[in-house]
Amino acid sequence: MAARVVDCPFARRQAQSAVRRRGARMLAARRRASYDSVMIGAITFDTHRFVKRLTDCGFTEQQAETLADEHVTLLNTNLATKADIEALRQETKAGMDALRQETNAGMDALRQETNAGMDALRQETNASMDALRQETKADIARVEAGMDALRQETRAGIARVEAGMDALRQETRAGIEALRLETKADIAKVEARIEASKSELLKWMIGLLIGQGGVIVILVKLL
Repeated sequence: MAARVVDCPFARRQAQSAVRRRGARMLAARRRASYDSVMIGAITFDTHRFVKRLTDCGFTEQQAETLADEHVTLLNTNLATKADIEALRQETKAGMDALRQETNAGMDALRQETNAGMDALRQETNASMDALRQETKADIARVEAGMDALRQETRAGIARVEAGMDALRQETRAGIEALRLETKADIAKVEARIEASKSELLKWMIGLLIGQGGVIVILVKLL
């Protein structure tokens, strides 16, 4: 997977500061290297005065002139001339120009890399958002389909319950009607039995009365 570059103002400023610090260190190193080999400035050396002071201190004239020649050689060797200073200036200017170009090139490369990273991140983010949007739509469609199926199943269940209740209601009504008819029939049978019992009881009572009357007549005759 390719490395992702994220646009961050703080990171960009840190990179720019690092480029500037590196350029400053390079320029300072060049200046120190050039300054170590030359001395900027012009010094006037009076050989006559130098020889006179040495002879006054006890040196011979030949010794004084030899020391003066050595000093002149030393100064000419180690002190910078105008040409050296101009060369140093040109070298410093060239180094600064090169550093400026290098810094600008580094900044441009960093800017291009950052822009490329931002474009890649933007494209990846857009792709991820599109994929998430499609997935969300698919999830919503599945949920809606599930809700529709549940709604239809619920309606079918309610219809089955209502049909069962109607059948139970009809069955209950039929059972009640059958029980009512059966109860009426039983009541009629009981009433018939009661009537038959009344007739038999009445007959038995009449026979009993007749028997009692006969007994009474016989008793009266006997008395």
